[in-house]
Amino acid sequence: MKDYIKGIHKNAVVSDTSSIGFYTIVYEDVVIGDNVTIGNSVIIYPGTVIKENVSVGDHTILGRPPVLSKSSTENRAGDFIPLVIQREAIIGAYVVINAGTTIGENATVADGASVRERCRVGENSLVGRGAVLENDVLLGNRVKIQTGAYITGYTVIEDDVFIAPKVVTTNDNYMGRTEKRFKEKKGPVIQRGARVGGNSLILPGVVIAPETFIAAGSLVTRDTQRGKLYMGRPCKIVREVPEEELLED
Repeated sequence: MKDYIKGIHKNAVVSDTSSIGFYTIVYEDVVIGDNVTIGNSVIIYPGTVIKENVSVGDHTILGRPPVLSKSSTENRAGDFIPLVIQREAIIGAYVVINAGTTIGENATVADGASVRERCRVGENSLVGRGAVLENDVLLGNRVKIQTGAYITGYTVIEDDVFIAPKVVTTNDNYMGRTEKRFKEKKGPVIQRGARVGGNSLILPGVVIAPETFIAAGSLVTRDTQRGKLYMGRPCKIVREVPEEELLED
């Protein structure tokens, strides 16, 4: 195959030790470090930085500028800084990651996941298959977001949090109506070591305290207490989290 099929811009910097698959497009000012593996039919937008030993699957889009609908309430002002993918990260196939985001060292973004603008995925964290991180989401280190979870905009998830499959977070109590929603829009804060069971629903602005355990299928309508197990719709305290399950300080 000829080089033009790969579409590497002359101003891109690509290490000689890295490999790029067929029909991949690398735009200007992209920097690809040592021992990076890029799959087939990948699009890497201008300015994206991919550090050493990163793996990128087929048909993935990296560093795409955000495209907002006319009715979107999100911030449109200013340019977005380029996407940065730190060393040893794994990016799956059919992933879309927008500009303005940082993927930490040894992090994994699994097949079919979507990560929007101004997000941060911490070191050794996982964004599972088909999971969605909306704009301005902050993930700490060693966070696990499992398959199909929906993390709404402006959510903060601290270190060592576990989010089970199909968890849904929300940030708008007015569901798109009234001007009041603009100043009150707020995602949940899920603090260190908390665990949220599958198919749970977390309402806007709720603070889930450290080491909270939310049982599967629960509806979280208010702030929780540290180290308690909650269950139900709406969820209520059932008991203490066993001491042997708590993280060391």
